[in-house]
Amino acid sequence: MEKSYLGDKSKVKRIPNRGHYDEKTLFEIIDNGLICHVGFCIDGQPFVIPTLYGREGNKIYLHGASTSRMLKSLEKNIPVCITVTHVDALVLARSAFHHSMNYRSAVVFGKATKVSDEDKERVLKVISDQVITGRWEEVRKPNAKELKATTVLELIIDEASSKIRTGPPGDEKEDLELGIWAGLVPLNTGFGAPQADEFVKGEETPDSVIKL
Repeated sequence: MEKSYLGDKSKVKRIPNRGHYDEKTLFEIIDNGLICHVGFCIDGQPFVIPTLYGREGNKIYLHGASTSRMLKSLEKNIPVCITVTHVDALVLARSAFHHSMNYRSAVVFGKATKVSDEDKERVLKVISDQVITGRWEEVRKPNAKELKATTVLELIIDEASSKIRTGPPGDEKEDLELGIWAGLVPLNTGFGAPQADEFVKGEETPDSVIKL
């Protein structure tokens, strides 16, 4: 039976039929993202920080400078909320009230712990592959000094929810005769043509970039 991440914190209360708690939906949303937002509190002050991440199984990995306030706080085992969002379309209704967006979002709850020095390089590859698969094999690996200056955390997913909106505007029946255009404006994101920097001296564009 597929694991459910439904819990008291993760239960969708606003339009609950849009909520999903299964691993498949959750992992697809996480795996298709590039940036997550990490929410946490320090001395009662909330912070939300955008950052790169990687997922492996039921773990989300974060990394950054060893001096990072976020990472130094998270490794103290405080509650953490991580979100990933994709906007798929603007939903333009006949009334201002019913304008919306089609989206896919994931909200994850858990606590983070520090990855051991022995496992740090392997986990950094997981994060690298989240951004661009195969790039890790094409570049110089982190040296001892760089690894020492980097903190890597893992967050085991405790609770999580996915929320998805699809479909057309939800106009009121009486508004359908107003003679106002309504519908969807799809939002498509993609990569442009690679641009080599000034120090490239004839090296071919690598496979990881070509495959984007």
